[in-house]
Amino acid sequence: MDIVKDEGGQGAAEYILLFGGVIVIAIIALWIYYQYFTNSAGINSTEDIQNVRNNLTNQG
Repeated sequence: MDIVKDEGGQGAAEYILLFGGVIVIAIIALWIYYQYFTNSAGINSTEDIQNVRNNLTNQG
């Protein structure tokens, strides 16, 4: 019955799940930023930067 009481592998499995989730989130974030900067999703980063600069110039 020592096998049933042994919880040594549980902590390792939880760390694997935690790091797996972090890796998945990081991959999704990189994919979104890649699409943003390559303009493949219809999002124009150059236009966004110019809008921010214009707004800052008009406010100052």
